[in-house]
Amino acid sequence: MASSSPAEVNRRLEGKVALITGGASGIGKRTAEIFVQQGAKVVIADIQDELGHSVAQTIGSSTCTYVHCDVTDESQIKNAVDTTVQTYGKLNIMFNNAGIGGPNNSRIIDNDKADFERVLSVNVTGVFLGIKHAAQAMIPARTVQSMLWLV
Repeated sequence: MASSSPAEVNRRLEGKVALITGGASGIGKRTAEIFVQQGAKVVIADIQDELGHSVAQTIGSSTCTYVHCDVTDESQIKNAVDTTVQTYGKLNIMFNNAGIGGPNNSRIIDNDKADFERVLSVNVTGVFLGIKHAAQAMIPARTVQSMLWLV
């Protein structure tokens, strides 16, 4: 069995470009940090503008940028994908990480339909839109490496 050197293991994403929704905090932020450590260029897409800019700056402006993106708005998802391709020349990895929890009402009768629809819009429709627009950029360019999402 062939072994990899530590340098090879630590740069597995060298030359790859990733778009991470919900990348300004939590799992998305940590994923952005790890992807850059592994050699990738990263675009963080989020609705938390101040935090997103701060994270991108902390990671490093030569390897990470921020774009405002509400994943429930198809034009904003398309813009995030287009910005990624314009900035770094391609898109290899789409990490659909943006998500929200529902209300903390323990009884179903205490929940509103609008709250439920918002959860579906972010957690389901947002993922669909991310996959759709990433695929439109990745398939023709033959750069499909990975499309990930958390549910």
